[in-house]
Amino acid sequence: MKSLAEVEEGKKVKIMEILGGHGLVRRLLRIGLTVGIELFIVNNQGPIIVKFGDSTIAIGRGMAKKILVEEVL
Repeated sequence: MKSLAEVEEGKKVKIMEILGGHGLVRRLLRIGLTVGIELFIVNNQGPIIVKFGDSTIAIGRGMAKKILVEEVL
């Protein structure tokens, strides 16, 4: 597993674990990001831009480093 901040553009990943406290987990849950969700990495320069379902969001690098993912083939 690696952090979301380490994933290259154009890759599809699945969230496996969130290494933050209740505040971070709650904030991510509000925007629809939970363990098991698959994300497509649109951009990894500056904030990480991910697409999932019909949503596209930007995640700051600090937060992205706390989200552990596995690449989906």
